[in-house]
Amino acid sequence: MADSAFLQVSQLSKAIKKEPILQDINLSLNKGSIYGFRGKNGSGKTMLFRALCGLILPSKGTVKVDSQILGEEISFPPSVGVLIENPGFLNGYTGFKNLKLLADLTGKISDERIKESIRIVGLDPEDKRKYRKYSLGMKQRLGIAQAIMEEPELIILDEPTNALDSDGVEEFKALLLKLKSKNKCILLASHDKDELNFLSDTIYLMENGKIMDTYDMQGEEDE
Repeated sequence: MADSAFLQVSQLSKAIKKEPILQDINLSLNKGSIYGFRGKNGSGKTMLFRALCGLILPSKGTVKVDSQILGEEISFPPSVGVLIENPGFLNGYTGFKNLKLLADLTGKISDERIKESIRIVGLDPEDKRKYRKYSLGMKQRLGIAQAIMEEPELIILDEPTNALDSDGVEEFKALLLKLKSKNKCILLASHDKDELNFLSDTIYLMENGKIMDTYDMQGEEDE
């Protein structure tokens, strides 16, 4: 695929204390698609996601977001929503207050949009319970709300259905397909093979920091 891809990753490698964590990753990802990443714990999925949203810098290679080089021309993707590992919020605040604090950093969205995002993931924006009182599933839902509330162009989700019940998983699938229809570029890591197969346009199989296989869910498979 040409360099005009929305997210272009070229020969990305990362080593920590001389130990290779990511090795020669090449990706061309576009808006309006869901890209699934599958692999065992330690395969490199989370570290790759960290590199793609600017949380770590590559040892070599480049990441371009909308033709801008991450770590050189921009520090972070200009429009990104991220949920990596466990959501981190302040225990003493409500769900709304936590998202309000984050939203105030950029000033992009209104209080009503924050509340709408909370409702979209099945929570009550008027719930006065503090975050510490949330169940694991509620915490995960709030993490998803945080990732989508500013309607970012790039959405990166690492195991987003952890702790969700079956209804929550189905609601999440519907949400992701709706976001795809709004021309978002969505990256999704999940241990659930069926979930990835259902949602993804393309699946990348990762192992030992490398992309070992690529599966086109339209039926084609290539190396």
